[in-house]
Amino acid sequence: MTTRRGDGRFCEALRPISFERHYLKTAPGSVLTSFGDTVVLCTATLSDRLPAWLKGSGQGWITAEYAMLPVSSSERIGRDNYQKGRAQEISRMIGRALRAVTKLDALGECLITVDCDVLQADGGTRTAAISGGWIALRDALEDAVGRGFLKEIPLTGHCAAVSVGLVNNLLMLDLNYEEDSRAEVDLNVCGNDQGALIEVQGCAESRVFSRQGLNSMLDLALNGIKQIVSAQKEALAHD
Repeated sequence: MTTRRGDGRFCEALRPISFERHYLKTAPGSVLTSFGDTVVLCTATLSDRLPAWLKGSGQGWITAEYAMLPVSSSERIGRDNYQKGRAQEISRMIGRALRAVTKLDALGECLITVDCDVLQADGGTRTAAISGGWIALRDALEDAVGRGFLKEIPLTGHCAAVSVGLVNNLLMLDLNYEEDSRAEVDLNVCGNDQGALIEVQGCAESRVFSRQGLNSMLDLALNGIKQIVSAQKEALAHD
């Protein structure tokens, strides 16, 4: 895959990634996450306001809320649309992904809310939110350990996500908005640092795809996730 894309990347290349930790003073976990021109502010906070169905269970829970700021895209988004339809679906995906790598029974009766606010959107906002949200969660848990609330960080590993798609019959990793809008097939893939899959969302936009094609897309996505995990580890190494 040696074809250059519109932004100069090769087909198998990620956009430039950055995770700026401790971005806010008001949350125990906060990360300014950038994948190219997509920028998402991820925060994590703890409370004892568990869902009613979990009270008395001794188990904790992780939930997520995703929203796009009004001017995060070229056309202003009304604030009343923050938690409708697409935003709710993405919020649930982020929550599922983070719970998949957390020992919920080790949290005690604690609710962790991960807020993911898109400051600027250029494709891949949900995958950036998951990748940055994991660091925000990890930092919030480390803070809880430091305050004596938890004995250890109850994570089983890293969690990251990336998009992959077929554009003009070329398989591409980490689609920007222009590529995503032209994709014939589009997948969002979430996995852990062991190479296991957590969630796969995908569909044919304008053409069907084969089982072999799906395997190729998953292989490319998992390789991208491996690189994102490396970037997460690098960010954690610098306090």
